[in-house]
Amino acid sequence: MTSGTLFGSKRRLVLGTLLICLIISELVYCHKDANERKKSPGRKAKSSKPKLGKAATKDTPAGKNKAKVKAPVQAQTLLTQVINKGKFTKVGETISIQAGDTLELRCRGKPVQWGVPPYLEDDDEGRLRIVQNERYGVLTLVNTTGADTGEYTCYPMFCEDTDCRKNHDKAGKVFVFFMDPQELFVPSSDYYEVIQLRTNWPTRLPCQVTSPEANVTLHREYPPVEVPVDGTEISFNIKKGFTIHRPRPHHAGALYCVASLGRLRQSSTKYMLIYVNYPMAPPAPVIQANASSVATGDNLRVSCTVMGERDVVVDVTWEYPGQEIGRPQYTQESISPVSGVSGGLLTQSILLVDEVRDVDQGTYTCTAENLQGSKSVSTTVNVIPKVKPPKP
Repeated sequence: MTSGTLFGSKRRLVLGTLLICLIISELVYCHKDANERKKSPGRKAKSSKPKLGKAATKDTPAGKNKAKVKAPVQAQTLLTQVINKGKFTKVGETISIQAGDTLELRCRGKPVQWGVPPYLEDDDEGRLRIVQNERYGVLTLVNTTGADTGEYTCYPMFCEDTDCRKNHDKAGKVFVFFMDPQELFVPSSDYYEVIQLRTNWPTRLPCQVTSPEANVTLHREYPPVEVPVDGTEISFNIKKGFTIHRPRPHHAGALYCVASLGRLRQSSTKYMLIYVNYPMAPPAPVIQANASSVATGDNLRVSCTVMGERDVVVDVTWEYPGQEIGRPQYTQESISPVSGVSGGLLTQSILLVDEVRDVDQGTYTCTAENLQGSKSVSTTVNVIPKVKPPKP
């Protein structure tokens, strides 16, 4: 064997040995990796590709085009009060200002619209000034008085082309008290104010004061007693006044409020409460004619019956074909109580048409109405020729 052949054989032996070592090493690594996966079954193999649903890195093409997600912005108060030039403060539900001082409110939005107490809606003195700047609106009220007390509202406007409407959901509101050391109640030109006590609706007595620190009580004029306020039947809110939640007949009469602050004690406008029994729903009339077909010359009776609530008045009106030619309306009206646990009133109106003619053919409509609404029902009457008796 030559030396060249011997060298080639040794070389092949070394390469074969290295290849076997590499195979054994790879088998050991795979076995070890399999054991690790058994110990940690929840762990997944890493991938160099960006996964769907997660942000790609800046090195990937997707990362370059991905839009930035803005963090949710916390709701901020639209309204701020200008204290001095360059000084602002956020407003709460209420703020208090001494009568005579200037009120200046700023509201973010382009544009905005302001709501003010009814007393200021027709400002003839020029004390109220509203200016719209590029990004906010400004309301300024000078020479203020206790009568300016009330709610001030800022409405951001939603505009499409030239059509703009108020965004009530994002309105900013603040109730402003203009404290007057001589007037505890907001002035009123009325000595008496008549208010209906509706059985189906809460009743409010404004009794509006100029200071949130005033102590306010409710009183009856006759007999002269203080009305208890328990928070359930009657409640008080410094911004709204007294609310009678379920009006009843015993709440009727002349009432007034008394406010006291320090040594000052004053009475409000008197409220004359009138009890009105409002119905729970509109009436439900039923109409019926004595015949669907009537011969010419005969009489027609069409009745409209309404079952109503106790002490609730129901008005009944008619529409009939004869109205077009001026045929007068003749009706018979009756109201009778209904016995039973719930009681009620039965109202009936009967339309009388004497000596029917061809013009009386058509639709007869009865409309019943109460304070809650109205409802109409109709029926159709045909007029047929009168059959002459056969000659004897």
